[in-house]
Amino acid sequence: MKAQLIGELGKQDQLNCSIIIRSYNEEHHIGRLLAGIMQQTVKDIEIILVDSGSTDATTAIASRYPVTVLHISPEDFTFGRSLNLGISQANSDHIIIASAHVYPVFPDWIEKLLEPFYNPKVALVYGKQRGNEKTKISENQVFTQWFPDHSQPEQTHPFCNNANAAINRKVWEEQPYDESLTGLEDLAWARGVLDKGYSISYIAEAEVIHVHNETPKEVLNRYRREAMAFKRLYPEESFSLFDFTYLTISNIANDLIQAAKCNVLTTNISSIFLFRLMQFWGTYKGYQHSGPITWQLRRTFYYPHVNDKHTPIQKRSVKPIHYNE
Repeated sequence: MKAQLIGELGKQDQLNCSIIIRSYNEEHHIGRLLAGIMQQTVKDIEIILVDSGSTDATTAIASRYPVTVLHISPEDFTFGRSLNLGISQANSDHIIIASAHVYPVFPDWIEKLLEPFYNPKVALVYGKQRGNEKTKISENQVFTQWFPDHSQPEQTHPFCNNANAAINRKVWEEQPYDESLTGLEDLAWARGVLDKGYSISYIAEAEVIHVHNETPKEVLNRYRREAMAFKRLYPEESFSLFDFTYLTISNIANDLIQAAKCNVLTTNISSIFLFRLMQFWGTYKGYQHSGPITWQLRRTFYYPHVNDKHTPIQKRSVKPIHYNE
């Protein structure tokens, strides 16, 4: 009976969905995301692109699809501000949030993100992320660590990620995104809605490919920015030189082991060392002069993932989307 109720309400919600995409110079990726959206089981989707000053063909490519383009100047951009702008112009009760450099794996991506909203207490749903064939092995390890292969319908901590997420617009009206944060606006929002008594769901079947091709400096800046935001959210927390040393070494060791198991060690040694050094040095720079990190969030954000050998991964019966190269 419950499964039938979920299915019926999911079908109703499918007609009431807007997608907010944030972009800046994403001409190499935006077309694939939009093509994937066009192949979803959910139809009649409102698509809003919030562009922060692209100088390439991003908006021209978007104009080939049924997309409303909103503009925000680079000087005014924050992650939270761009989301608030896009959501304020949306006409649906459920908002899908996607980075411009992701694309869905399956045609029921949106359907799976919407399903948990049968429960009015669910404020946020986020889905699995994986890399592509060009993704650095350390980045793949991060994706596996943060986004497991099994769903968690009622998550008790605020970890989430707005590269692949959905929210209840009515809850957003109660609590817009924090426009002053340098990053982690998703974590701040999730923490706030949990405090209000709402729920968060993680749905592994709502899978996207997240394309990151960052330089070492860009990796450092990303983690530094997020650490600065994290420290503002949790001012009692810290990240010491011991944490930097221990977590860098342990994650490098784990990555090297995984690379060896996949027979790709020799081609990935330098990228593993560079990625982990930049990740944790950026984190250290962002966390200076604060208090202890909670174990749960430390484990979620930083520690190498340990595969659960007793829980087999269930293969999906849905055929993946075929993209033209």
